[in-house]
Amino acid sequence: MRPGILNRGYGPGTKLLFALIRVFSGHPLPDAAKLVFYRPDFYGNRAKKFTHEAMRGPSAWSVADRELMAVFVSKVNENAFCVGAHTATAGQAYQDSAKVQTVLADLESAPVEDGLRATLRMLSKLTREGKVSAEDMQEVLATGVTRQQVEDALAVCAAFNTTNRLADAFDFELLTPEDFEAGAKYLLKRGYR
Repeated sequence: MRPGILNRGYGPGTKLLFALIRVFSGHPLPDAAKLVFYRPDFYGNRAKKFTHEAMRGPSAWSVADRELMAVFVSKVNENAFCVGAHTATAGQAYQDSAKVQTVLADLESAPVEDGLRATLRMLSKLTREGKVSAEDMQEVLATGVTRQQVEDALAVCAAFNTTNRLADAFDFELLTPEDFEAGAKYLLKRGYR
């Protein structure tokens, strides 16, 4: 059940900001963005900072790779909102939406590097089972992925496991494909701040 707080739980200044965003962008503000404006001192400010660092901070993983990780985690969690939003973002970041669709359809035959494939496999297991083994980590490291890249991938996984659960709890509304594409442009330009 969708709580009404996502539609009306804001002060006049925030409501005005939402209206201006809609007027100037021509698209509704996604529920993920609305959520960070509700009680920003409790959740929003910290979530934005953590997610922005995981997705846009320094990393040997490209922005496109990290967006693909977000999609992959969201697919394992069966979260339609985040799959839609980050499929669009990863597709734009790679400039190859077919690549993203191929990874989602069949990771093992998808045209990605072995290190990314092994990392996505590990993130999938962690998301499904809540744990990974030393052997799982050794498999990832054996492909040439560094320990720092593993940490960076785990940060993406943590951010999106949290976001997926919030999206489910707050019953985020699905956007149109056009709205997801517009949101992707924004995320690629501005990040998660």
